[in-house]
Amino acid sequence: MPWVTGPKKQASSSVSSTMATTGILSPEQISSFHDRGVLKVDFSLDSDLLDNIVEKVHPYYSQEYRRGELVIDRVQDAWKLVDEVRQLAVHKSVTSALEQLLGRKPLAFQTLNFPRATEQQPHADVLHFNCEPGGYMVGVWVALEDIDEDNGPLIYYPGSHRLPEYSMQDFDLKPGFDDYPEYEQRIQSIIQEQGLSPEYGLVKRGEAIIWHANLLHGGAAYKDRTRTRHSQVTHYYFEDCRYFTPMFSGKHRRRYRFPFWIPETNQYTLPEDRSLPAQFLRRVINKLRGG
Repeated sequence: MPWVTGPKKQASSSVSSTMATTGILSPEQISSFHDRGVLKVDFSLDSDLLDNIVEKVHPYYSQEYRRGELVIDRVQDAWKLVDEVRQLAVHKSVTSALEQLLGRKPLAFQTLNFPRATEQQPHADVLHFNCEPGGYMVGVWVALEDIDEDNGPLIYYPGSHRLPEYSMQDFDLKPGFDDYPEYEQRIQSIIQEQGLSPEYGLVKRGEAIIWHANLLHGGAAYKDRTRTRHSQVTHYYFEDCRYFTPMFSGKHRRRYRFPFWIPETNQYTLPEDRSLPAQFLRRVINKLRGG
């Protein structure tokens, strides 16, 4: 199990002392991540790579955004369209650091590119992406420009990864997105009840923020709406797990997922869109596996 709290700490032995002293991260950074559930890192990313991502993803944002309208926009899985997005998602410095943190090989499976702040309500990624054994999922947010208190930084609650992994059923809510606003309200109540204190992701261009799957995080106020806040989020699972989506899982039945891992090179073939027979087969597999 990942090194997070209580008996899980013992598993930190899977992260060797050699990796901790010779890898991307220091022992202090690794310890900080497990204590706080979040870590800021400067990976010394190539400036041209960041510029190319901003420039090449731009045509894929909505027409409303490109006309200058104040809309919240994003492009999911732009790595399929812009190779520089893929390069950042599988950047060796990033994946090496993640392997140091959790002792398993990270597997990138989703990218999200944003031109502006989102003001998204606090949530935990574990509601959307979970696995067996638990704890092997992280998000990595990379600033593609300087982020300050005015252009909508991330907001997160250090230590909140130690809370229970809340599902929709824990709040007597139905699986799916219909009750998601109520989930957000319940999370806000927990933040207040637990007296959690927020921190803000004030980072320079090229710096990254890594968060644990159960860390409560969202988007802070977007004060200066004339400014952009270009960023890229990559979500990672880790090898040797079974993966599922709690948002669409029932109390006694899990919706398992079979991700297409973002390739480490540009030599790959994307899977074809699932046909109806393939979708039916996947449902059968999920049912047989209890999902």
